[in-house]
Amino acid sequence: MNTVLFVIIKILIIVIAAPIVGGLLSGVDRKLSAKMQRRKGPPILQPFYDVIKLFQKETTTVNNFTRFYVAISLFFTIFTVVLFCLGMDLLLCVFSFTLACMFFVIAGYSSYSPFSFIGTERELIQIMCYEPMILIAAFGYYEAAGTFSIGGVFGLSSPVILKLPLIFIGLTYILTIKLRKSPFDLSMSHHGHQEIVKGITTELTGSSLAMVEITHWYETIFSLGFVYIFFAYNTTASKIIAAVICLVVYFLEILIDNTFARVKWQSALKYSWIITLITGALNLLYFNFFH
Repeated sequence: MNTVLFVIIKILIIVIAAPIVGGLLSGVDRKLSAKMQRRKGPPILQPFYDVIKLFQKETTTVNNFTRFYVAISLFFTIFTVVLFCLGMDLLLCVFSFTLACMFFVIAGYSSYSPFSFIGTERELIQIMCYEPMILIAAFGYYEAAGTFSIGGVFGLSSPVILKLPLIFIGLTYILTIKLRKSPFDLSMSHHGHQEIVKGITTELTGSSLAMVEITHWYETIFSLGFVYIFFAYNTTASKIIAAVICLVVYFLEILIDNTFARVKWQSALKYSWIITLITGALNLLYFNFFH
């Protein structure tokens, strides 16, 4: 009984702490982006203010199921982060995460807006861009750690990065796509005056849009968690170093976001698959034939 209670408390801490950390990272992102653009920028807590305001606004939808699909997408994203933080099966986390993305796509298709439809099509392309690399990273983790269990990384005598350096490079590359950073922010524009208005979220308002923002906070934690398990192993120092590297990677993503202009979806698909093939396939081949 005590064990069950401990797990429940741990799950509650994860569910509450993950969006708080993700929201703070989003606030830091906006603050650093403003500094890079020579602006003052909003306060770090601004993402939380925005979400609270969205929940207070009236939610209008052209399809009654849109809000339901967004909520299901949020649920499976939370489920993914909980599984990940509990040290469960990495492959199950990847499949759960993909399911969350699919429900978000369905939410986009449930709208009758042409801008939302175009954004949804591009969201599918983005999934095609990053999903192969995430799967290869999961299989690479299994080859290096001998298990899909995320908790198993803390029993290793050396970090996974030593065996999978190319896969880590490829994973860092596609994180730019998953975190919706330029040059790969294809499906969801940051500002209303851009190419496809707000893309897949064009028709989302109020609590529906707030749930999308919260989902992105959880996605950020899951993405950085992937980076974390490449560097953490059975020492306390490695866990601290892994956390610092996660922050460094996130800063690099912010820097890239403010440095490069958006590319066409054809280029995003081509470059992501080329990087996946070169880094992922070569690393797995090398690991299997020379180790």
